[in-house]
Formats: sequence, structure tokens, C-alpha cells
Amino acid sequence: MINIFIIWGLILLFILQPGVAHDGAEAGAKLFVHALLPYLLPYIILTQWLLKMPATKKVVAPWKKFVKAYVLGSFGGFPVGAVTVSEMTKNEELTRKQAGLLLASCHAPGPMFVIGFVGIELFGDINTGWKLLIAIHIANIIFFFMTLLFIKNDQELKGDIQPPVTKRSTMPLLDSLKDSSEIIILVATTVIFFSALGIVLSSVIASAFSVDTGIAQTVTLAIFEMTSGVQSATTHFSGLTIYPLLIAAIISMNGFSIHIQVAVIAKSAKVSMRPYLIGRIWCILIVPILFYLLL
Repeated sequence: MINIFIIWGLILLFILQPGVAHDGAEAGAKLFVHALLPYLLPYIILTQWLLKMPATKKVVAPWKKFVKAYVLGSFGGFPVGAVTVSEMTKNEELTRKQAGLLLASCHAPGPMFVIGFVGIELFGDINTGWKLLIAIHIANIIFFFMTLLFIKNDQELKGDIQPPVTKRSTMPLLDSLKDSSEIIILVATTVIFFSALGIVLSSVIASAFSVDTGIAQTVTLAIFEMTSGVQSATTHFSGLTIYPLLIAAIISMNGFSIHIQVAVIAKSAKVSMRPYLIGRIWCILIVPILFYLLL
């Protein structure tokens, strides 16, 4: 019942503010095309292609699987980590328990996004972009090793492995292109929708409570859509000393848009989201501190 009221409330908001909703959706579409698609698409295709290659019959040490998941997930960008862990679970390389824990640590913005878009375009300094990327990965690596403490050996978890959802592909490149297009559509849909929603809600909040539009828009977009949030923060707060830390906090928060992308992908392999939520809280607390120390 609550969900129905929320949906109808949002529908009325979009009807009452069609111009604002249009501007938000248009801004989200432009951000997706210019800031996300060029950085994300190549990584998703290559990651999918690699994961769909015929599996070797050699027994691989568990730690090598974990490192593989971390490297592909953490350096591929959102939501490549979820894609990697889910595919490895479907291919029986990971158990459900291992996948749930790794989903939390194999999750980071892509290097091209942080260095290229955030570093060069937003900060205007490639070195600051590198420092932010380093801070994110220090936090992730610490969490990754903490995660490994909770992952027991395969023998004890052998009973947790379920039959694979899909078989290994016989045409890995073609299948990777097909699956990548589905992921890109998911990313585009969530980015555009939550950008529009964030801008509509920020407009309502600013009008109803006499809050500064820049603050309302940045906070709301940071909650709903990360890329729109960092761009709004740049527009309204780039001259402040706290600005770099604000960007680090927004990127660590990720926003509902990315969380829903991860949830949809993880659900396809029945991977638990609970450790992922703990990982997000960890990053929100630790990444800005590490970034501040590196600046």
C-alpha cells in the first residue's frame, strides 16, 4: 500500500512539474551519453567476453578466483563488479556466500571515470583524480581482505553451490555484446529516471522549505544519482575548500541509481545484498578521510 502511494505521489509530481522533469531527464541523458557510456561500455564488453570464454578444466585456487573478481570488478566501473560476481556465480566459480561477500568489495568507479571525468573535467587536475582513485582502492582493498576473513574454504561451502543458471557460451563475443547491451540499457534507464526524480524533488524541497536551490539539488541528486550529484556539486560548490571531499563522499555514496543496477544484476544470480550495504557504509566513512590525507 505504501509503495502505491509513493508511486502515485511521484506521478503527480511529474505531472505538476513537467518542465522540471523534462530538464532533469534531459540532463540525465546527456550525462549518460557524455560521462558514462564512453567510460563504461568498453569495460563491460571486455569483462563479459572474458567471463564467457570456455572454462579451463584445471583446478584453480580459491584465492585466484577472488583476486580475479576483485580486479575485474573494482577496475571495470559500476556496475561491472556486480556483473563479474554474478557471472562467476552462474558459472560455479563462486558459491552464493562467497559472491555475496565479494559483491561488497568488488565495487568501484572505473579509472577512466575517476581520472578522466572527475579528475580532468570536474577537478581540472589529473593528479587529484589519481588521489581520489587511490583512496577508493585503499578502502576497497582493506575491505576485501576483511571480506576474505569471512570466506571459508571451498570444502566447507561446497554444499552451497547451486546448479549454474547459464552454461558457458559457445560464441563468447556475440553473447558478451548482447548481455552488455542489456546492462547498458539498465544503466541508462536508472540514470535518466533518477536524475529526473532528483531534480523534481529538489525543486519541490527548495520551494517548500526556502532552502538554497544549489544545496537542495546537490543533496537530492547525490542520494538518487551519483553522476548528476557530482556535476551539481561542481556547479554550486566548486569554489569551496570542502568541494573535493564532497565529491569523494558523493562517489562513495553511489546513489539509488547504482544500487538498483547492482540489485537487479545480483538478483539474477540470487546473490545476497546484505554485505554490499555494509560495504557502502564503510566507503562513505573511509574514502573521504583517505582522500583528505592524500590531498
